[in-house]
Amino acid sequence: MAELVYTAITSLDGFIEDESGRFDWAVPDDEVHAYINDQEKSLGTYLYGRRMYEMMTGWETDPALAAQSALMRDFAQLWQAADKVVYSRTLERVSTARTRIERDFDPERVRRMKAAAPHDLVVSGSGLAAHAFRAGLVDEVRLFVVPVVVGGGKQALPSGVRLGLELRDVHRFGGGTVHLRYRAAA
Repeated sequence: MAELVYTAITSLDGFIEDESGRFDWAVPDDEVHAYINDQEKSLGTYLYGRRMYEMMTGWETDPALAAQSALMRDFAQLWQAADKVVYSRTLERVSTARTRIERDFDPERVRRMKAAAPHDLVVSGSGLAAHAFRAGLVDEVRLFVVPVVVGGGKQALPSGVRLGLELRDVHRFGGGTVHLRYRAAA
């Protein structure tokens, strides 16, 4: 059975974007980007909310992104090869291959996806991830903690959810970012 992984790049004070909606402080350097690419190889399906999906579509629709470096090209290829499910009541159609729209987040359907998937699934975007956390679907949490305090904004982890976690791995990067990998406690 595949697992559902929540992954996010977060500030030290726990935000994925600041109060202005900016996340320019979260752009990974080459060392972090290479590590992210390596992590992405084990994932088969991305679960996105509309906003996160629209932000990520450039990895397929904007060739200039992949042309920036070998790391960017590798990520674009990984992203394009993965299946994507977008949860949105307003998105009328998708602009990328291997992508489908679901109108509502149905925890039972996600459980069936996990049971049938040959590779792990990843949920991205804090809003959609909150639904997955509340439904008890998240098996692993991977946080890239950037050495910056932004003082407020969109939280990386949902409020009102309690989940015991077991630390499985810590990886330090030269620029000060730390990757924390936790397993949901049984």
